[in-house]
Amino acid sequence: MAEVPAPATTTVPQQARPEHQAGARHRNKNQTVRSFAPGGPDGPGGAPGGFAAPAARAPRTVPGWLWSVPPVAVLALVFLYPLALVVQQSLTPESGGGAFDAYTSVFGSHAFREALGTTVWLAAGATVGCLALGFALALIIAFVPFPGARGVAKFIDVFLSFPSFLITLALLFIYGTVGMANGVWTDVTGAAEGPFHFLTTPWGVLLAEITYFTPFVMRPLLAAFSQLDPAQLEVASSLGAKPARIIRRVILPEALPALAAGGSLVLVMCLNEFGIVLFTGAKDVTTLPMLVYGKAILESDYSAACVVAVVNIAISVGLFGLYRVVSKRAGA
Repeated sequence: MAEVPAPATTTVPQQARPEHQAGARHRNKNQTVRSFAPGGPDGPGGAPGGFAAPAARAPRTVPGWLWSVPPVAVLALVFLYPLALVVQQSLTPESGGGAFDAYTSVFGSHAFREALGTTVWLAAGATVGCLALGFALALIIAFVPFPGARGVAKFIDVFLSFPSFLITLALLFIYGTVGMANGVWTDVTGAAEGPFHFLTTPWGVLLAEITYFTPFVMRPLLAAFSQLDPAQLEVASSLGAKPARIIRRVILPEALPALAAGGSLVLVMCLNEFGIVLFTGAKDVTTLPMLVYGKAILESDYSAACVVAVVNIAISVGLFGLYRVVSKRAGA
């Protein structure tokens, strides 16, 4: 017998009670009103009970230029104020007279012109010597493998911290009148004195400056050589280029910025070097710093000393500005 399907049951929804509907409508109304309240459901500013909370004040920002005032003031007090005093003293002679009388007197003196010429040629000669010697030594340390190359490079960093008079004293112990070289000569030949007396001449000062300032050229050169791609050297060598051509066409163009930086630094430092000239005992060598020392300490002519100092400062600042212009054009 076929099964007779059971009749489908129909569920009739019960009618909601009036009190439940009224309660639901009341809750929805409250939620709607509270949701439209500014600041969220708790009222203005999110304060409970609908009360407005005080608005948070934005933090006060200090202008950027105000932060630069303290360091600029310190630099002006430490560096610019003494320079201003030097310029003022050069324009106000102690003996009276016009403001530029001291300049006229100094510029017309033979001692100033001789000191200026000696300073310029010593600085230029030392710079050229440091560039040539520093470039050659940096090439050997960077590209010629030998035991202890890394230690030599580290020693250069230590050498930069040595005072200039220490190197001069070392040269005096070697080439001085009673130094090692003259002592060996007299012991071997039986002569009364040795032949090495050049340290008290301008050439001795030049040797001392080249010895002391060469590491200032080597340091940036070694940094530039460390960034040079070895593949360029390998490609040039595989194409049959000789070492001199590789140096001229590959290494030297990469080293020009470092040479310019080191050379300009050496030039400015040689123009203002005082300790080397003083400790060599070269009495006939008078540079601008030595002239300042002589005018101020030996002659007590402070106005003339300040005039020479102003000239020395002007030369140094002018060379630095020229270097900045040349470096920008080379970089462009």
